[in-house]
Amino acid sequence: MLRQGFWVYRSSKSPGSHQACGSIKELDVFNRASEIKVDPDKPLEGVRLAALQARKTLLVPTPRLRTGLFNRIVPPSGATKEILRICATSQGIKEYSVPVGLDAKARVDLVVVGSVAVSEKGWRIGKGEGYADMEYAMMVSMGAVQEDTPVVTIVHDCQVVDIAEELLGDHDLTVDYILTPTRTIKTNCKRPKPRGIIWHKVSYEMLEKIPILKSLRYREKQTGKDVSLQDEHSDSANANTPAALNEEAMAENTRLQAAMGSAQIGQHYVESDSLSPRLEGSGMITTVYVGNIPPSVRVSELKCALREFHATPLRVNWQGAQHRAFLDYKDKATAESAVSSLKGLSLGGNTLRVELAKNQRNKGQVGINSQK
Repeated sequence: MLRQGFWVYRSSKSPGSHQACGSIKELDVFNRASEIKVDPDKPLEGVRLAALQARKTLLVPTPRLRTGLFNRIVPPSGATKEILRICATSQGIKEYSVPVGLDAKARVDLVVVGSVAVSEKGWRIGKGEGYADMEYAMMVSMGAVQEDTPVVTIVHDCQVVDIAEELLGDHDLTVDYILTPTRTIKTNCKRPKPRGIIWHKVSYEMLEKIPILKSLRYREKQTGKDVSLQDEHSDSANANTPAALNEEAMAENTRLQAAMGSAQIGQHYVESDSLSPRLEGSGMITTVYVGNIPPSVRVSELKCALREFHATPLRVNWQGAQHRAFLDYKDKATAESAVSSLKGLSLGGNTLRVELAKNQRNKGQVGINSQK
């Protein structure tokens, strides 16, 4: 298969692919590793099997990062070699895995990625979608990898080529080892790996496609980091206009009022959001349930996150003592969009449970849902 001018080694059943994957067991970095992250690509099936057979913790990124960052493969107790082979396949990843959240404190000792092309200097070209680079940057942001965490790629001999350095960006992942059917290459690469997510290269479109990226962005913003997106840089000229400054002042004033008012931990209250239009007309509002809220989190923090994720409701029903809240939206479509935007949101060290409330009510009612 030809992609970006290079042949992609796709067949995991060929003798060459099996040999290249099997040679990872000869690397000291593999034998010393306890926790290994391996891409879900078909050609890396042999590496995943080797990790499972060696009883290592195996983490596999979720496809296109749609539902999170990692899944941990958990073979059944007493799994035979044949069951381990199934666990290493794409079907096995679905059947024998559990999701790993942002708060799981993963510590990855070895990263294994696929490549379209790689040079002996360790410079790598992927499929052009940037998922491997983004996965690594997200792991840095999570503290799951360190500067010296080794990166290995498995390719066919014909994919080891010269690559011009000007093709690389500061977000591109480099590799420390290249395994082919005939060679093991230690690159001694000096080019630094990504030191985290480069937010000004992230678009709103990518943010929408990768829900967990929103949570990481919110976390880093809370620490004071500049998380301006690619799209926002083009609008930076308007950032200091009177209208923009006034809008920010109004938002800050609302946050302060929430923090000083009825935002005490454990209180029950129903509050209309001053930045949202009032409910009008008849029909049904749609309520979103937010659970797993830590005791230390105040409603002001939740409201700030809702604005940040463009999921501001018409009303907030805060039930801090029950570690939950209910958010009212004008219709089902708006509520479903909010659920999608908030997926993976983490506050106070907990990943929140966000879903449509089981019980819905008419607009005129102010009752409290019974969802646990």
